Amino acid sequence: MSAKVAVMGAGSWGTALAKVFADAGNQVALWARRKELADTIAETHENPDYLPGIELPHAIATTDSAQEALAGADIIIPAVPSQTMRDNVGRWAQYFGEDSTVVSISKGIEQGTYKRMSEVIAEVSGVPENRIAVLSGPNLAREVALEQPAATVIACSDMERATDVQHAAATHYMRPYTNVDVLGCEIGGACKNVVALACGMAFGQGLGENTRATLITRGLAEITRLGVKLGADQKTFAGLAGLGDLVATCSSELSRNRTFGERLGRGHTLEEAKEATHGQVAEGVVSSKSIFELAQISGVDMPLTQAVFAVCHQGMSVDDMVVALMGRKKKAE
Repeated sequence: MSAKVAVMGAGSWGTALAKVFADAGNQVALWARRKELADTIAETHENPDYLPGIELPHAIATTDSAQEALAGADIIIPAVPSQTMRDNVGRWAQYFGEDSTVVSISKGIEQGTYKRMSEVIAEVSGVPENRIAVLSGPNLAREVALEQPAATVIACSDMERATDVQHAAATHYMRPYTNVDVLGCEIGGACKNVVALACGMAFGQGLGENTRATLITRGLAEITRLGVKLGADQKTFAGLAGLGDLVATCSSELSRNRTFGERLGRGHTLEEAKEATHGQVAEGVVSSKSIFELAQISGVDMPLTQAVFAVCHQGMSVDDMVVALMGRKKKAE
């Protein structure tokens, strides 16, 4: 049975997911903040700002009215940056249905509160935890929109809801799996952006595959330490929402975090790197601060995250970051 899906945000991932759910046979509304973009997508069936050259299903109804997009929606997907989640969901919550499932796809930890996105959504909308799911995995938006085979995880404490979203998102190119470890999927998704920045910095310095493999492996170790300390299932971090998402984000030129880190590695300042990415700061830059602080509060050692935080927020050079990481006290793996 098809569902009515509201995707609230017409960035690259929001647009790609609107395509996935439409291709799966659902009724999809895509909300764009800017009316001109909503009109362009409606007229041309293409998102020239975020997914140029990719034809979108004609069945996607595009609008700049949140109320219109959310009317009668069974599945609601807030597709906005993590640090704007609170304000956006706070405005939209009045239009949420009494039994709608909210699916979080934004990967970050809120500054100041250290809350995960599902917690932010629950707090500002009043939607109970068992109606909030998380979608996470190695899902680079453009590759998904090009219908290249991919898998993802739908995590929800209510397995029946997770299964409903799984069926609604299944296409010939997207294979969703279910999970009940919402916390683990969110920690993996937020932290991998920080490790991807480090991998980008290393690449920008001309370092090779040994370095990247080391950063991914040690990055996964510290992500797992934090997640388990907070109550996540360790097995989650060996799966799609952990290792899978981490490898994709650290390796691909389509990853904004990796490419942003690459510019920093080449000696660009944060402002110069931001200008080169059309004024957008990579999620990992913001998250490195909140994740590092959360690690400190939790008593978890996250040296890679600490190093990225030092580069992004304390003025440390990438050269000094590499020296600091390599000069740490020797220990058993």
